Amino acid sequence: MKLIKWITSSLRAKLLSMFIILTAVPLLLVGLISYQKSYNTVSDHSKASTQLAADQLARNMDNLFGDTERILEMGKDPQVLQFLYSQSETYQEAKSILQTFKFYRETYQYDKVLNISMVNFYGKGISERKGVFQLDRNPLRNPYFQYLTQYPDAVLRIPESASSDHNRLDGFTYPNQNALSIVAAIKQRITHEVIGFIVIDLNEAMIDDFLANTVIGKTGFFYINDQYGTTVFQPQSPKASHNILEQIAQEPMTAASDSYVLPTKSKPQFIVYSTSQITGWKIVGVVPFQEIIAEANSIRQLIIVSVVLSAIFALTLYFFLTNRLTLPIQILMNKMRKASSGYLDAKVTPTGTDEIADLGNSFNRMIEEIKSLMNKNRREQEQKQMAELRTLQAQINPHFLYNTLDSIIWMAEAEKKESVIKLVKALSRFFRLSLNKGRDWISIKTELEHAHNYLVIQQMRYHDILQYEIEVDPELQVYPILKMSLQPLVENAIYHGIKNKRGQGLIRISGHVEDRDLILTVEDNGIGMTPERLAQLQEELEKPIDSLAAQQDDQEGGFGLQNVHQRIRLYFGQPYGVEICSIYGEGSKISVRIPKK
Repeated sequence: MKLIKWITSSLRAKLLSMFIILTAVPLLLVGLISYQKSYNTVSDHSKASTQLAADQLARNMDNLFGDTERILEMGKDPQVLQFLYSQSETYQEAKSILQTFKFYRETYQYDKVLNISMVNFYGKGISERKGVFQLDRNPLRNPYFQYLTQYPDAVLRIPESASSDHNRLDGFTYPNQNALSIVAAIKQRITHEVIGFIVIDLNEAMIDDFLANTVIGKTGFFYINDQYGTTVFQPQSPKASHNILEQIAQEPMTAASDSYVLPTKSKPQFIVYSTSQITGWKIVGVVPFQEIIAEANSIRQLIIVSVVLSAIFALTLYFFLTNRLTLPIQILMNKMRKASSGYLDAKVTPTGTDEIADLGNSFNRMIEEIKSLMNKNRREQEQKQMAELRTLQAQINPHFLYNTLDSIIWMAEAEKKESVIKLVKALSRFFRLSLNKGRDWISIKTELEHAHNYLVIQQMRYHDILQYEIEVDPELQVYPILKMSLQPLVENAIYHGIKNKRGQGLIRISGHVEDRDLILTVEDNGIGMTPERLAQLQEELEKPIDSLAAQQDDQEGGFGLQNVHQRIRLYFGQPYGVEICSIYGEGSKISVRIPKK
């Protein structure tokens, strides 16, 4: 599931999957098909080549025996028949027969023929090596001669290993050499009666040379079985394992030539055989099967290497293409993520002129347009805030002005000249600071002076119940504050605190630093607020106020606590604004928190 999720969530993973499907799968299919076809072709070719080697060896042996057995024609020579039939011979007859031996040898170049002998039933014989001789035993006691007496048309081919007595057929032995004897019956011309035997001794080294010179694979070998399945020739080599030969002997070889794979305990062996037409012997070849299919295995390795190199090339091409395709997309994606998190200075540097580069240019234009719209919106919001602030600041209750003017008229009529002058000066300063040439920011010192002028005016109206104190460190008075932040708090203390209690009232304005914030506090010892009224007022402070219809605290007061709180929040946000603490019957404490900057 994780793999599927990874593939479906990544463009690069999708491209990799497509490359695998479009390249690796066809490569594997082509490789498998090529390997199977080449394996079968090369394996069949190797098997056929091995079979041809066995057939060629059989033909070579047939040619050898065919050429050698031409000597058997001497058994039809009249002089030979006369020599074998008569009990006495002349020197001239023996010499003529020996000349015939020499003629055949010179004509057919019988280099491997060790000796040619002929002998009759009585043991009288003639040979190349010994001339005329007499055997010391009855020839008919030899089983091979007995067989030819019964089957006069047969030709026997007797290796030295087949009989311990074969070298005594003609009475000759060959030191340091093994002889293969070809034996045939000599018959009387007319009656076809067997009158003797002809023996041709061949050097077995000639057969061994045939086996040694015919090579299959690197470690393969040939050996020869006679028509009865007995091994008559095998190479003098440790390659000819006795166990393997015994296992092969258990397999039937009914066809003239064939091949098969023989499973063994170590390695499978490839067996091929062919039959000599003249002798009927089986020429059997044995070679490890891996050597037969060695070329096929080489082709398999070549195909595997080709597939691997093709896969590496495909993956290299994939990484090259994906870097060209997905890397710009990934860069664009990262830039878009930064932009979505609010970092609008993230820009793409497009390369090329393709669709991805065009997408990057479009992204850059979009970011610029967003920044432009945000700046425009910010300016509009600032203008809106400024308009709201100015509207809030303009909402001074005219009743305050009316009441103050009434007080001035009353004092003038009462001829209280000094009081009138003091009240007019305070009112003049109050309005001059309120207007402040249209500026929204003033120093805390100026704001305290504004509040002081307001207190002077109100004290002259309520001189019986109002006292005030201003205690703010001069070091704090240099910091800026929004205009008309303290006067509404003083106004609230007078109308909701001092006026509603009996006795002398006191308003104290103070300030201090808390961490990085400035706290300006207006305290009164008025009636205070009940917990319910305090909770209601705190809840009202957090509600948005309609800038075009700011609520009045009452008809005597100004624009009150909520307006001051909303103005500070518009500029500084949370946690700045107005904080209220009050105990009913003891008084209230209203604080303004602004950043110290």
